[in-house]
Amino acid sequence: MKINHLTSAEENLMKLFWKLDSFYLKDVMEQHPEPKPHQNTVSTYLKILIEKGYLSAQKEGRIFKYSVQVPYDDYKKFLLKELSQNFFDNSGKEILQFLFNENLISQNDLTDYFNLKIEMKPVKSEKPKLEIADEILNPKGSKKSKKEKAKKKKKKK
Repeated sequence: MKINHLTSAEENLMKLFWKLDSFYLKDVMEQHPEPKPHQNTVSTYLKILIEKGYLSAQKEGRIFKYSVQVPYDDYKKFLLKELSQNFFDNSGKEILQFLFNENLISQNDLTDYFNLKIEMKPVKSEKPKLEIADEILNPKGSKKSKKEKAKKKKKKK
């Protein structure tokens, strides 16, 4: 299902509809905070939201019962994906950096959420070459490296 953009007025009404989930026009009028919009205005928005696919209507006698078709979490995902594509080049890293810079999230929030545990694994290293120690311990048996021989030949010339 394709989710369409909502105007701010449509979004404000949808916030109420998501709380109600299934409702009649009179329920909306009762639950809407002051200042309450006119009933005809709400009816117009209901029709628009049905056309956009956010609501469905079922006739019960002379009145309609409305039901939410797009869950709130799906709408949040849609908005976040749009925000990511349009402003952050689809980069989660850029989003996190922005949230950190604006103090909207802290490192503690992330570590608490992800329960991060960092484990250090030992790195195998090669045994050090002890050429000088070998020369001291075995003066007669030590062989000079090719580089040292080449240096001595250059000095003699």
